[in-house]
Amino acid sequence: MGIWAWPGDSAPGPRLVPTELRDRDPEATPAARRVYATLAGLENDARRGRPSRTLIGQHVELQNERYNAEYGDYRGTKQPGYYYRKARDITGKLPAFLELDLGPGYGQPGWAVGEARSYNRAWPSCRRAWGYVEDAVDLAAGVWAGLPRADDGSYRPSGTHRECATGTEVSLPDNGGRPAGLVGFSFHQPYPGSPVKGFPQTRHRDSPAAKDPGWFGRVVTEGTPEHLALLHDLAFLADHLGYLAGRGVPVLLRPYHEMNTAPGHGFWWAGQDPAAFHRLWQLTYDYLVHRRGLHNLVFVWSPNSWNGPYGRDPRPYYPGGRYVDVVGVDDYSDTPAEPFGGGAWTEVWYRGLEEYRRPRIVAESFHVPLNAHQPRTLSRTPWVLWTVWGQALTYDNVSEPRGKNTAADVKRTYGSPKVTIGGHAAERTPWAEITTQDVT
Repeated sequence: MGIWAWPGDSAPGPRLVPTELRDRDPEATPAARRVYATLAGLENDARRGRPSRTLIGQHVELQNERYNAEYGDYRGTKQPGYYYRKARDITGKLPAFLELDLGPGYGQPGWAVGEARSYNRAWPSCRRAWGYVEDAVDLAAGVWAGLPRADDGSYRPSGTHRECATGTEVSLPDNGGRPAGLVGFSFHQPYPGSPVKGFPQTRHRDSPAAKDPGWFGRVVTEGTPEHLALLHDLAFLADHLGYLAGRGVPVLLRPYHEMNTAPGHGFWWAGQDPAAFHRLWQLTYDYLVHRRGLHNLVFVWSPNSWNGPYGRDPRPYYPGGRYVDVVGVDDYSDTPAEPFGGGAWTEVWYRGLEEYRRPRIVAESFHVPLNAHQPRTLSRTPWVLWTVWGQALTYDNVSEPRGKNTAADVKRTYGSPKVTIGGHAAERTPWAEITTQDVT
């Protein structure tokens, strides 16, 4: 497959993106509207050629931080939010955006939680290796409103709580006790009906789709056992997002990412018939927004980088503007030292996403945007948001031998005037305004 580019537009002036979330969800919460308006404003500034900034983000895998001693830049289990804090350890500054993951779990049977709370009592509690779920919810609330948050009732003013299943003392990071940034969730969902919830069950080759070509169609067909299993999974997601909605926390939700991966590879939802994928996205949207009343969500669609052999043309998989607020790319096809497509690093993806008229983000990358190889990335491609994947901030992933972030790279990025960072005390972080200001 060749590289596809943004088609020409004969209309004069830039093609600006919508700025009002109520165009998609008339009942969108004021906080969600503010977050989306902020992202859309940055995108439109870039499209007009005005000075713009990129929100620097960090993804964390709490199940790995909590329970996987082999994960990250040293051997041993870590406190939740280890890689949220790591940027501050290196630079003295926090990321402006934190993405967490409610799935896939850590290889345990069925969905469960660590501690029974008002929003998760429908699920088995005090289960080993499930306490990270409450940590994810607490950390999301705390990034939006400030940590520690004693009034949550979920952990002590010190920022600690004791895990039910093991008695382990768990400590959440302190970010100053005031609004510190935006939050999002991905959902590496094990295949519907999976008896074990873990990363292997997210993969196509370990799901029924690998042997049964009709299975995915049954997942998106109402009334089938496979569809009921899907709704069971979505109920787990909705219960936790619903707690955040009740506390006024808007969430950038990024489901079913990398859907354009070549058939037979990637996740169980990837490489499927595009019409069936649209159905999966739309019924997930309808369940969360209409059935569960979650109007705190900003929906993010992020295909894999479409380099040809692994990531295919994503356009057939776009669910449409009625269901998507932000578009992005999971970019593992190129590196700062070896850009793909012959142009500037990430430029082929940046231009390719322009036609959707939505804020554009790098949803996943091993690399920070500004580094020794590419110190001017954000001048050529002023992405609205750029999220570094988990341990890649400091760790040379064994599957990615082509380089890693150095401390100098991280400092260059977090110190750049083209980047917006997190934390209440920083110069370029108007989080209190985004959290509380009125939207007309």
